[in-house]
Amino acid sequence: MVSAASLPAMGRVRDYVDLTKPRLLPLVLFTSLPVMGMATGGWPPLSFAFPTLVGIGLAAASANTLNAYLERELDGRMERTRGRPLPSGKLAPRSALIFGWLLGIASTVLLWVVADLTTAGVAVASILYYVFVYTIWLKPRSAWNVVVGGAAGAAAPLIADVAVNGSLGVPGLLLFAIVFFWQPPHVWAITLYRKADYEAAGIPMLPNVIGDEVTRRWVLVCTFGLVPVTLAPGLLGLLGSTYMIVAVGMNAWFVMSSIQLARQRTDDAARRMFHVSLVYLASICIAMLIDLAV
Repeated sequence: MVSAASLPAMGRVRDYVDLTKPRLLPLVLFTSLPVMGMATGGWPPLSFAFPTLVGIGLAAASANTLNAYLERELDGRMERTRGRPLPSGKLAPRSALIFGWLLGIASTVLLWVVADLTTAGVAVASILYYVFVYTIWLKPRSAWNVVVGGAAGAAAPLIADVAVNGSLGVPGLLLFAIVFFWQPPHVWAITLYRKADYEAAGIPMLPNVIGDEVTRRWVLVCTFGLVPVTLAPGLLGLLGSTYMIVAVGMNAWFVMSSIQLARQRTDDAARRMFHVSLVYLASICIAMLIDLAV
């Protein structure tokens, strides 16, 4: 039985976990694991794979925490984010900053020990890119911030590939490209039905700057762009028929959803597109893992 005295401590731990945006962390694992399988033609030892994935997850958690620290005032202006630990006052900004850097240090040390200095360096570069290039420089200035930010969100496969091979190869680049092309339609779907939130925060997003119609067309362009990128692992012989069947089916669904978004022009259609994007990427990555396992 949990004592009353332990409840505040548990709440504090939950607040620190929330800083890392834990809902985004499965993306790190699901895009890193297939790279390890494709890069080795099998699976690396669990004693190597597990701590490597932990190190990659810590790097993502560090970047997310530092992002939350820097955007605490913006988050306070948005209905969707004002309940987060920093804008709600549950945690002090200085505590979040220290926590973010500690996560980054832990990630660097772990990846250096388990893999090598190059892997640790790629992880550090991904954190710095997300914090300085995306969060501080581009996001407040350009409606195309999601495109540049997509490179940071797609860094996990690159780290995994370098950890396994000592250098960047085709598997890492393919998974990077998949996440990179997937992220804009995923985020733009949110901005279409949360446009007022972003406008209140003063963040330039595509619907607020160039309009809903053009944004919907760009969503369509990106979903079509995903088709050859997601089929490439099968066409290059890295994955087999199981993956290809799932990839073809999921691409058809994703493209049809983007066409419906362009035609219906409603918030409900944008919400559906957002949810379809989540199922799409998860299905692609799970299909990779299944194909590698059989």
